Amino acid sequence: MSSNKQPPSPATPRSTDTAITRASPYGTQAEPTYSGITSFLRRRYGKDLNGVDVAVFGAPFDLATTNRPGARLGPRAIRAASASLAWCKPYLWDFDPLDRLNLLDYGDLYFDPGRPDEAPERLYEQVRELVAADVVPLALGGDHFISFPVLRALHERHGPLSLIHFDAHSDTWRDEDGRIDHGTMFFHAARLGYVDPARSIQLGMRTHNAEDHGFQVLSADWIHRHGLVHAIELIRARVVEHPCYVTFDVDFLDPAFAPGTGTPVCGGFSTHDALTLIRGLTGLNVTGMDVVEVAPAYDQSDITALAAASVAHELLAVLASRRPARA
Repeated sequence: MSSNKQPPSPATPRSTDTAITRASPYGTQAEPTYSGITSFLRRRYGKDLNGVDVAVFGAPFDLATTNRPGARLGPRAIRAASASLAWCKPYLWDFDPLDRLNLLDYGDLYFDPGRPDEAPERLYEQVRELVAADVVPLALGGDHFISFPVLRALHERHGPLSLIHFDAHSDTWRDEDGRIDHGTMFFHAARLGYVDPARSIQLGMRTHNAEDHGFQVLSADWIHRHGLVHAIELIRARVVEHPCYVTFDVDFLDPAFAPGTGTPVCGGFSTHDALTLIRGLTGLNVTGMDVVEVAPAYDQSDITALAAASVAHELLAVLASRRPARA
């Protein structure tokens, strides 16, 4: 008996390396996950911001790290892990965010590691160019200090932002002016007015800080006892429609789910918990995002990098949830 089924067409030269060969910035295309140029979600690489909605970029900076270094290699690892997500829309969403968003991989921001004191200014200047072009930044860290120059650039456009902060650490310990530290930058961001603590919320904290500086803090113990649904309700009640910035430190996850980070803390959350909380942000007025503190040298089977890429994918869906479907 003959079959009407035809064998698949052989791959054409344009079926791989869609980071440079794609004809349209929209839509999802499948290519082998194990080969090709590893841009984030196989999106095109470039510096031309014309028509771009979101620019994902690496900030390979880990000179503010207080424990294990290595997060400078995080952007590369997240991009590579994202290849396994690039062939379909994120799970549980009824649309593909890449049908609604023109997403560009902007490459990595530059700074001179021999002049670490200049790094915050160099990072800020490059993010400011994105914000000036009305492009939403999605930063891949790098240690958590990289949030600070991004917030500075966004504040110039939007005013004081609501901060939605997923982390094992508050990163609001008191500090001297001008210090570069991945545990104090939100203290400085609040002090300088980049974020409004009264409209901000921190989730997952499980290290001691006697001061909350006006932030609403949902500790890991509180979330484990009261549940994800209640936590989502409090996030939405705190932020409402205010322009917000979402920052996700992978040590929000328990080390069992994210060993590849510089300062792991036991008692955290599963990747399922994290993705559920991110989906709960649907419809909020997100102006910028980051996923930070992936340190591949301590990872196992790339599970931390994959978790980070998955969180970033979901954040794009959150952003796209406010955008209409393309005609």
